[in-house]
Amino acid sequence: MVAGADNQIFERRESVVRSYCRGVDVVLAGGRGSLVRDVHGREYVDFLAGAGALNYGHNDPDMKVALLEYIAGDGIAHGLDLYTDAKRGFLQAFEDLVLAPRGMDHHVQFTGPTGANGVEAALKLARKVTGRTNVIAFTRGFHGLSLGALAATANSTMRMAPHNALGGVTRMPYDGYLGPGTDTAELLAAVLADPSSGVDPPAAVLLETVQGEGGLDQASPRWLRRVAGLAREHGALLVVDDVQAGCGRTGTFFSTEAAGVVPDAVVLSKSLSGFGLPMSVVLVRPGYDLWEPGQHTGTFRGNAHAFVTATVALRKFWSTEAFTHDVHRRAGLVTERLTALADELPGARVKGRGLMQGVQVEPALAARTTRACVDAGLIIERAGPRGEVLKVFAPLTTPDDLLEHGLDLLAGCVLAGRPARAPQPA
Repeated sequence: MVAGADNQIFERRESVVRSYCRGVDVVLAGGRGSLVRDVHGREYVDFLAGAGALNYGHNDPDMKVALLEYIAGDGIAHGLDLYTDAKRGFLQAFEDLVLAPRGMDHHVQFTGPTGANGVEAALKLARKVTGRTNVIAFTRGFHGLSLGALAATANSTMRMAPHNALGGVTRMPYDGYLGPGTDTAELLAAVLADPSSGVDPPAAVLLETVQGEGGLDQASPRWLRRVAGLAREHGALLVVDDVQAGCGRTGTFFSTEAAGVVPDAVVLSKSLSGFGLPMSVVLVRPGYDLWEPGQHTGTFRGNAHAFVTATVALRKFWSTEAFTHDVHRRAGLVTERLTALADELPGARVKGRGLMQGVQVEPALAARTTRACVDAGLIIERAGPRGEVLKVFAPLTTPDDLLEHGLDLLAGCVLAGRPARAPQPA
C-alpha cells in the first residue's frame, strides 16, 4: 500500500521498527466489539484483536462503565505495589474464579506491564530457586524481546544474531518439529539423562502450548505431560508462557488445562486486563516464591485501571461455564471453515486450537492475502517463520454472524490471490 495523507506524520516521525501498520495502512479511530473503524468511518472486522490483548473485544461496555466510574471517583491510578481497593478486588476475583476452582494455590506476582517482563521475572526466579543458569526453550518459541526473554525466543531476526550476546538457553525441538516419527519429548529425556550430552541441568523448562508467533504449532497433551514430568524429575521449574494462549484463547482459561498439567509458574499478560490495558503477572507455586522484597520491581506493576477492568472481565466471563462453551462452539466453526478453505489449496493445512487457529499457505499468498483483506474490510495478520500462517485471532466474544462474515472475507481473498493453475495437457 502507498501511504496516504492520513499517515504522513507516522511516516515522518515514527521509528521504522513499526510492524503491524505496514500491512494495515489505515488510521483507526474507534472500535466496539469485533469491529474497528478508521478516520473515514469505514468499518473492519478485527481478526487481530491486539495480537490477543483484546479477547473480549474493543470497549466492552461493562468494563468501560466500571473504569469510568473508578476514574470519576478519583480512584488510585498508579500504586506501585501499595495495597489498593482495585488490587484487592482483582486478587479476590482471581482467587475465587480462577485459582480455587482449579485447585491452584499459586501466588500472584505483579511484574512490569508486558508479557516479556513476566517471562524475565519467571526465569530470574527459576534461576534463584534452583541455583542453576540453563533454561530449556523450544524451536519457534516466542517469549518477548527484552534480553532475557529474547534469549529464549527462537526467531533469528528478532534475536538480531550475532549482534546480541545471548546465553543461558538450550534450544530443543518442539512437539512435531522433527516430523511425526520422532518423539521430541523422549529426545529431551535422553539429553537430560546423559551427563555427557553437553546440556547443563536446567533451572526451567519454558514453553508455549500453542506457539502464537511461531506458526500455531501446538503441543499434544501427551507431550506436555511428558515434558512436565521431565522438568519435575530433573529439578527444574515448568514455566508456561500463556501470554497469548491464556485467558481463554484456546478454550479454557489456562492453555494447559486440557492436558491436566499445572505448571510451577505461569506468565499471563495481554488479555488479562480484559480491556487492552497493560498488565502482567507471574503465578508461582508458594514453595518457589523465594524473592527478597523488591528483588524484581517495575514502576508500572500497579496499574489500578487494569485491575478494575480485569476484575469485571473475570466476573463477567468466568463466573459460569457458558462462556467456555461459546468459545468451543465458535472454535468448531472456525475449524470447519478453515478446513474447507485448506481443501481448496494444495499443501495448505489448518493449525492451532480454540480461537487461536490459522491456515498455512504459501508465504507469498499469505502476504498478498493480508493486504487484500484490508481492502476488503478485514484486519488479519500472519505468523510462522516465513509468515506463512494466516492467523484468525478474532475476539472470543465475536457474534457468529460476524465471525462467519470475517471468514467469508478471508476465504475470498485467499482464493482470489492464489496463483492460476497451469493448463493440463490434453
